[in-house]
Amino acid sequence: MKPDTHDCALTAAERSLREIVEAGATNKVLRKEKLSDTIVLFELDNPLIARNAVAGQFVVVRPNTLGERIPLTISDADKVRGTITIIFQVVGRTTMELARIKEGECVPDVCGPLGTPSEIENYGTAICVGGGVGIAFLRPITKALKEAGNEVITILGAREKSLLILENEMRELSDELILTTDDGSYGIKGVVTGPIKEMLDSGRKIDYIFAIGPMPMMRAVAETTRPYGVKTVVSLDPIMIDGTGMCGGCRVTVGGQTKFTCVDGPDFDGHEVDWDELKIRKAYYFAEEQAAKEMAAKEEN
Repeated sequence: MKPDTHDCALTAAERSLREIVEAGATNKVLRKEKLSDTIVLFELDNPLIARNAVAGQFVVVRPNTLGERIPLTISDADKVRGTITIIFQVVGRTTMELARIKEGECVPDVCGPLGTPSEIENYGTAICVGGGVGIAFLRPITKALKEAGNEVITILGAREKSLLILENEMRELSDELILTTDDGSYGIKGVVTGPIKEMLDSGRKIDYIFAIGPMPMMRAVAETTRPYGVKTVVSLDPIMIDGTGMCGGCRVTVGGQTKFTCVDGPDFDGHEVDWDELKIRKAYYFAEEQAAKEMAAKEEN
C-alpha cells in the first residue's frame, strides 16, 4: 500500500523534533560577554547545531516569540561541549532586545545551521579580511583555511581600537596578523585595502582572499583585487527573513543571475556581485528600522 505523503512528512517532522529533544538543546546562554560597548558574545547550549555546523554557516535567531528573525553567523562551535558562539552588534531594536537576555536565560528561537558552507581547500596563500563585527564571523573561516594547509594572512580593521575584537584569537589562527584603524588609534592608520594593495603591488603571490564586514569594506576589497585577478570571496548579509529560500527577501544579483543568500550563499564571488543593487535593497527599510530602534530605546528607559 502506497504511504500517504502527509503521514511521511509528519513522520519526518516528528523525527526531527525527537532529535532536538534528545540532543537537549536549550539555547541557554552559558556565557555572555561584552567585547565592546556595542558588541556582545553569547555562548549557547545547542548540541544539535554544534554537532552539524560547518565554517561559513549561520543561525536565524529571535530574541522573543514576537520578535524579528535575524541571521547571525556561527562564530564558533564546540562539538564536545555542545555549544555554539554567536556575536552581534547592537544596532537596532532586535539586537537591543537580544542583548537584554541575561546569562543563564534562554534565547527562545535559534534555527540552524543554515546556508552553504564555505569552500575550503588548500589554495596556497590566503588573506582573510575582517571589518568591525565581521571579525567574529571571520574566525571559523580563518581556522578552516589554516587547518586545510594554507598560509594565512589576516587583516583586521575597525573605525577605532575599541571596535577591534578577537585580536588574540585571530593571531593564534594566523601566520601573519595586520591591524588597521581608521583613526590610527591602533595598528596601521587607514583601511584594510591598504595592506592588500601593498602586498599585491610587491609581487607577493596571493592565491585567495576572503572578506567579511560592512558592505562598503567588502566592495572596496573586491575592487582592489579585481585588476590583479585574485579570487575574492565575500560573505553577504542582505535582508533575510526565513533563511530557507522561501521568502526571496535575501535575493542578490551575482554574475547577472538572481541568487538567494540564505541557500546559495552567504559566500559569493566579490567580483560578480551587483553592489549597487545590494546597497539599494539593504536600505529598503531604513526609516522603519530607525523608528523601531527609537521606540525600543524609549521602552528601555
